[in-house]
Amino acid sequence: MNYIITVLKIIRITDIIDILIVAYLFYKIYGLISYTRAIQLLKGIGALLIFWQLSEYVGLTMVHFMLRNILSFGALALVIIFHPELRRALEYLGRNKLISRSFFIPEQKKHQESISEILIATEELSNSKTGALMVLEGETGLNDIIDTGTVIDSQVKSSLIQNIFFPKSPLHDGATIIREDRIIAAGCLLPLSSDRSVSRELGTRHRAALGMSSNSDALIIVVSEETGVISVAHNNELERYISLTRLKNMMEEFYSDEDKRFTRMLKGVKDEEVH
Repeated sequence: MNYIITVLKIIRITDIIDILIVAYLFYKIYGLISYTRAIQLLKGIGALLIFWQLSEYVGLTMVHFMLRNILSFGALALVIIFHPELRRALEYLGRNKLISRSFFIPEQKKHQESISEILIATEELSNSKTGALMVLEGETGLNDIIDTGTVIDSQVKSSLIQNIFFPKSPLHDGATIIREDRIIAAGCLLPLSSDRSVSRELGTRHRAALGMSSNSDALIIVVSEETGVISVAHNNELERYISLTRLKNMMEEFYSDEDKRFTRMLKGVKDEEVH
């Protein structure tokens, strides 16, 4: 008890802040690698460390030497093995509101016309059970995805979106990229999600939407060609059976003024949660 009291007396406020920051970092890292192959690899590395210590303790010289040399190259191996997870973590950091481009360029943008056109197109596609995949670009640039498709660079119009996803159109199988109020490209290829927890009932469009949402902050709209059900993928989460009202609210929130969001965050006012 005396020891605990002594320790408590020497703890400074900066020590508490330091511990909280480290705990938060570990929590975010775990959130990024959970349900991925990285968590299994970390378990394997942990097992190697245990065996390394045990080999030294029991006197297994050759085993200890081998494991020591293997672990000496561990840092390089981790960078290579965890490349997708590291990229995802850096993109997550880059999308943080504190360092987003909206902080440096606080220009208000109006997207109501684009939202209206997308809603009209989505409703028509859903009613006709026409498959569609639309990607609304966020802070993360999608030029590498745009390069896989056909550049259009046209104003967002519901008629154009419907023509793109018409079953006999050469571009209907790919994704359409929308940047602010412009349709940049169509027929683009998206990375498929490798998450094994995803239901097998979901088709390629839904897996592509999840894959894109895990690699960027884009908002992806999916229309099922079998049921006409509208789904939205964002931040590696897929929400199905979306109503048009709900879709409108999600797009308005997505396109909301970043400068106002940043100001509210500084004032400690929590943004309205999107359900």
